Amino acid sequence: TSFGGQYLIKKSDVCLVLFLGHYISVDTSYEGEKAVLFSPDLYSEEWSCIRLIYQISTASVTSLDPPMLNLYMRKEGESFDRLLWSAKEPSDSWLIASLDLTNSTKKYKIVLEAEMGRDKSASIAVFEIKITPGYCIECDFEENHLCGFVNRWNPNVNWFVGGGNIRNSQSILPKDHTLKSELGHYMYVDSVYVKHFQEVAQLISPKTTAPMSGCLSFYYQLKQESSIVFTLYLRDMSGFYEEIWKTDSASTADWALAEVDFSAPYPMEVVFEVAFNSANGGYVALDDISFSPVYCSNQTGILFNPADAGCNFEEDLCNFYQDHKDVPGWSRVKVKRNVYRAGDHTTGFGYYLLANTKFTSQPGYIGRLYGPTLPGNLQFCLRFYYALYGFFKMSGTLAVYIFEENHVVQEKIWSVLDSPKGVWTQAEISFKKPMPCKVRASSSYLQHCRWSFSMPFLFRDPSYPRSKPE
Repeated sequence: TSFGGQYLIKKSDVCLVLFLGHYISVDTSYEGEKAVLFSPDLYSEEWSCIRLIYQISTASVTSLDPPMLNLYMRKEGESFDRLLWSAKEPSDSWLIASLDLTNSTKKYKIVLEAEMGRDKSASIAVFEIKITPGYCIECDFEENHLCGFVNRWNPNVNWFVGGGNIRNSQSILPKDHTLKSELGHYMYVDSVYVKHFQEVAQLISPKTTAPMSGCLSFYYQLKQESSIVFTLYLRDMSGFYEEIWKTDSASTADWALAEVDFSAPYPMEVVFEVAFNSANGGYVALDDISFSPVYCSNQTGILFNPADAGCNFEEDLCNFYQDHKDVPGWSRVKVKRNVYRAGDHTTGFGYYLLANTKFTSQPGYIGRLYGPTLPGNLQFCLRFYYALYGFFKMSGTLAVYIFEENHVVQEKIWSVLDSPKGVWTQAEISFKKPMPCKVRASSSYLQHCRWSFSMPFLFRDPSYPRSKPE
């Protein structure tokens, strides 16, 4: 889907101009106005990728209320729009945003909203909105936008587009892999301009925007005259790198297939990195990056979404539950904010869990709250907020345990040590178990204990401590 006569423009004081065959732009002489663009009804029975080519221009880089471009999904039968993406950084050139859309049985609309802020000289332009089947990290490099892949600029070595009508001394491959023709395109990096030891070139994929796991495959050619290191990394939004593949061949005479198991339960980028040791190192070429939800070994993996293991208790207990053998000790309550109570942690006016009130507690009482099953061999960071009131003994008042599915082996991983403050206090715990496990929060007899459980964030194994400077 791209621009034609299919998008509806919502009337407002904002001027939204359609340049036939070119792009649409938004500007305004009124502060704080918005322009909204609606797509026709769309369907995504299979995984698809939406790409947006846009530009935000402003005279003031440090504006307190800058222009903003938002992209929403409006599903049929729902009364709210889901924000998929937002941008406010100005640029001097066109930028590309790539967003994964999971399969859905419902019709939906794409809603594009431009907020102009207080800068009267600001403008927003959109060149193309395009939805294609498949995953955003897939690419054959035949289109000018390169599927949102970007080269991390280096003064000496960089990834370039090869093939097609490009005729230079570096583009030395007789044919690409996609079209198997000299007119096809691919990405390549050459060592001819290397000046220092361990010069590095990086090609970075679009960020994943939905949990996904399976088999990542690509084709490459490598000609090595001196040491070349060709490595594939996953990089999270904190900048931590995890190596998932490295070439084990000195050279390849033709396109070689590489396959690697890939898991991105949270936003990540795929980084293709080539390191050279000299100007005579050789070259690496890359083509036809693809993804399959089936692992390379043909075994279906377990796709874990961290959101399924978290809860703010605003609607219900989510996937948490209490032991039927226990007296119901954790209650979902709502208390209005006042001078004595700060309300819940999420909004100040919502729900949280309350344990051990004077109405339910008795000596020897233990309230147990169980979380959902977590897959094994993954590193987790558990974050939650708690508040304690009116007790005299700290030992055993609130603790967190991990136990395996058989409920036999359990391990205490955290317990409260500080004095009661009557305010929300954050706790974070990192853990990893080889087998599937559950988290259990236990509260023994005390006056009041409040609990707000945030979404656990899933991190890679800390045995990969590599972090590269940006």
